[in-house]
Amino acid sequence: MLRWRPSTLLGEGIVERIGERIAAESVDLAVIDAALSPVQQRNLERAWKCKVIDRTGLILEIFGERAQTSEGRLQVELAHLSYQRSRLVRSWTHLERQRGGFGFLGGPGETQIEADRRQIGERIVKLKREIEAIKRTRGLHREARKRVPYPVAALVGYTNAGKSTLFNRLTGAEVRAEDQLFATLDPTMRRVRLKSGRTIILSDTVGFVSSLPTDLVAAFRATLEEVIEADIVIHVRDISHPDSEAQKDDVLDVLHDLGVNGVRPAAIIEAQNKIDRLPHERRDVVRNRTLRQDDMVAISARTGEGCEQLLDLIDQRLAEGRQVIELDVDLSDGAAIAFLYRHGEVVARRDDDGMAHFQVGLAPADLARYHSGQYRRQ
Repeated sequence: MLRWRPSTLLGEGIVERIGERIAAESVDLAVIDAALSPVQQRNLERAWKCKVIDRTGLILEIFGERAQTSEGRLQVELAHLSYQRSRLVRSWTHLERQRGGFGFLGGPGETQIEADRRQIGERIVKLKREIEAIKRTRGLHREARKRVPYPVAALVGYTNAGKSTLFNRLTGAEVRAEDQLFATLDPTMRRVRLKSGRTIILSDTVGFVSSLPTDLVAAFRATLEEVIEADIVIHVRDISHPDSEAQKDDVLDVLHDLGVNGVRPAAIIEAQNKIDRLPHERRDVVRNRTLRQDDMVAISARTGEGCEQLLDLIDQRLAEGRQVIELDVDLSDGAAIAFLYRHGEVVARRDDDGMAHFQVGLAPADLARYHSGQYRRQ
């Protein structure tokens, strides 16, 4: 049985064998698919005579390359500095130098490592303030959307599950969608009109990954709050991936930590993506299984198969929250009457004396739009 070592994580024999291969192939960088302590990282670098990074370090490097907006770069920098601060003991070569002291005796002064930690700490405080300002701005945007209250559907899923490809398919947008990890770090939103006439806002979000570092979850919380506030959460799964079930569990764990799964389980729809990559026999099995479920749909974001069914399921879920109410509308108010027929389910109507008396089922968001008069500006 493999036993982890406090000093190097790996056993002495494994470290030696890997070191021989690194030397033979002149490797400059070794990546460990685990979390390394600063001491383990330092000891492995000494043993292998090359740079060593762990899983968190690699994710941070990828995030640093993928972030496009100022918000994304701020969040990546915050996560990177939080990670770096704990590793100053390992990563700096000038730590024993000291700056001159103050006072009568002078004293040893401030060591370089203390100065570096202080500077990083100050930068982290500044970044957190800037991200908090972004969080407040996002909150204002959400409040503005509530005044024109279109329901929000958020795409979530493991990294490289096909969220951005699906987003582009459903919205006609051209969001970056590539076959690589964390191609999307910056949230994007577009309006989509459903068959019922209802308009929704579709949100593309950052991909999840197993054992997502705590610092990263904290740094991207402002982005992930779009998921918390969503009316519908669409969990996009790469059903062709050999570890699809494990990836599903990882995503549900993150949703649970965010307060989504378990709180509003009925609001989660599972889109089993990439069925075009499956052999025909297994593709039929997946299709038949999803047909028996009311919270799943088999799709291919690349070919478009099943995407209409996904939109219909979103429409159906939103309709389930409809309230049947009575409304009296002036017959001359054609915009209001058209809105009720387009967005509601008219159960009964009676006209007299210039008024139309409706019994109509409306989703809470559409009812709010009706009462606010927003439908007049459509």
